[in-house]
Amino acid sequence: MTTSSRPFRMSTKATLTVAAVLAFGLSLSGCTALFPSSAPPATDSQTGEEIEQTDTDVFTLSVGQCLNDTDGTEVTEVPIVDCADEHDFEVYGEFELAGDEYPGDDAIDEQADAQCLDLFQPFVGISYDDSVYGYTYFTPTEGSWTDGDDRLVSCLIGMPNEKVTGTLQGVAK
Repeated sequence: MTTSSRPFRMSTKATLTVAAVLAFGLSLSGCTALFPSSAPPATDSQTGEEIEQTDTDVFTLSVGQCLNDTDGTEVTEVPIVDCADEHDFEVYGEFELAGDEYPGDDAIDEQADAQCLDLFQPFVGISYDDSVYGYTYFTPTEGSWTDGDDRLVSCLIGMPNEKVTGTLQGVAK
């Protein structure tokens, strides 16, 4: 699904288990190693100083929040950091998918990719094709769709293989 014109794009699936529902612990699992609940301390790459980060429930993310990438495939929380500190991603868009029946992984990925691409330029101020930034997204899985009524897609922007400092809203790069 990754094309050569896209320097960075990956998706992470949201899953919901019965035990997680009972404990109010929602989790993500996916094809990438993003965001485990036991995030290591974040450090500034320039100074080596530790950056304060707060684990937050992944389903409470909102546009404008910044977060760090970590190792793992299943999580209940994501490491939120102040956007003024170095970070890997910023939530730049979110939307709900329609439908009662789970449409399948491929259909969800197509919808998420298309809508996150549409939301990219209004947030960044330049088209994705002209930008140095890439994007990824969180999408529901069949389990979270049917067991948790999860329809939320969160679009994340970042720099491939680099951290960024500050918001990317309106940077036009």
